[in-house]
Parts: sequence; structure tokens; C-alpha cells
Amino acid sequence: MKIGIFDSGVGGLLIAKTIRRAMPKYDYVYLGDTKRVPYGNRSHETVYEFTKEGVDYLFKKENCAIVIIACNTASARALREIQQKYLPNNFPRQGRDEPDRNVLGVLIPTAEECAKYKKVGIIGTTGTILSNTFSVEIKKLNSKIKISQNSAPILVPLAEEGEKLLAKPFLVKYLKPLLAQKPDAIALGCTHYPFFKSEIRKIVGKKVKIISQDEIVPKKLKEYFERHPEITKKLAKNKMARILVTDITKNVEKLTSQWFGRDVRPELVKL
Repeated sequence: MKIGIFDSGVGGLLIAKTIRRAMPKYDYVYLGDTKRVPYGNRSHETVYEFTKEGVDYLFKKENCAIVIIACNTASARALREIQQKYLPNNFPRQGRDEPDRNVLGVLIPTAEECAKYKKVGIIGTTGTILSNTFSVEIKKLNSKIKISQNSAPILVPLAEEGEKLLAKPFLVKYLKPLLAQKPDAIALGCTHYPFFKSEIRKIVGKKVKIISQDEIVPKKLKEYFERHPEITKKLAKNKMARILVTDITKNVEKLTSQWFGRDVRPELVKL
């Protein structure tokens, strides 16, 4: 069985790359819904339906034992429903203690990292910020923390096109109100945003910690596997990686080749 990674577009490719680097022995399948990106401006119901379709594909057609939802909008708006409704209906436990399949998100590990600070700013998609999930989860861990949030809707399309130069004025615009609160850290609440990490670093300065999911998620997943050996026992160890997308764009081809090697080519699938 494989480790599945699902995202609305190419942002999760960076998460997939860093997870694979941390645990190279396993088999991976990445599924990016590049045809319907971005999810950030979609309704709750639509985000759930799209996410369910992606998770279902990875479980039933790619034989994944676990799926990482590498999309903060989907983690905020669909993960709990996937765990509480989709999994029991499609993969019942059948009397065992552990579920037959597992689904994890990227938002909770990020919230855990944010909770270590006194003041934190968060940028994310409109859907993620409006859900207020980051704030709720962080406050559960640190009720005294001061949180400021700002939506950054233009960044996902720019990341999908690989447009770092065009993103600079928007980054300044989105980060300015957060920096006015003098935060200890800025959390990149979307898996697309690490594409602009170097540009963000120049804007926020050296004293502000950047909380980036490509650095956090692999470590947290590795720790999760150590606590759940029943999952790793199921996983194939052929060092294989496949990249599946619902629309093959130039940036998908470029990033796949750059991060996974020329022998890995994006494959077109239909959800």
C-alpha cells in the first residue's frame, strides 16, 4: 500500500517532496486537482465534495493506506467530515481498534507550531481564514496567544503559474497588517505559500520566525508513524513516486521534473 498526498493544485508538491525526502523508502502517490484550483474561494460543500473525490480516488484506485490532505482549505473545511463520515461509511473498522484507512491534514501540525509563540500572524486563502480554524485550534493549545490573520487570495494562482516576481507587491500588501501587530512568527497557512518563502523572508525580516508547512509536516508525519506502526506495516517500500493531476500545466511538468527527477512524469486522471 502507498502514502497518498492530496492537494487542490501544485502547492502540495512541495509537501510531497519534503515528506519523501524525510522518508524515502515508502511508495507515494500525489494527486493535485489542478483543473479546479483554487479551493480557497469555494463553498464549504464544494470543498468537501472535491476533497472527498480526491481521497476516494487515492484509497480505491491507488490502494493508499493513508492520505495526507496537503491543502489548508480542505483541512479546515473538509477533514473532520472526511474522518467522521466518509471513512466510517467506506472503510468500517470491523471490530478492530485501528481504522482500516487514515486521513490527516496539515493544519493541526501548523497550529501546534504556532502555539509556541506569544504573538503570531497567519496568511491563508479566503476559505481558510473565514473558517477561523487556525485560531480555534491554536487557542486550544495556548489560550493567551495573540493571533492576527489575513487572507491572501491572489497567491495561489500566482504560485500555480510560478510567478514570484508578480507576487511581490501582493505579499507586501497581505503581510503589512500582520507585521503592524509586531508578531513573533508568521505562519504560511497554505501549502502554495512556501513558493514565496525567500520573498516573504525579505519582507518580514530576520527577527520574525516563518512557520512553513514544508518544514513542519514531514517531521510530524514521521512522529505519527512512530506512534502507529500498524500503518507502516502496510506500506510498500519500493521508493516509488507517482504524480497525478486533473490538468497538466507547464508549471506541473516543471516542478515534477525539478523535484522528483526526469523519470517521474505527471499523469492525467479524471475525478
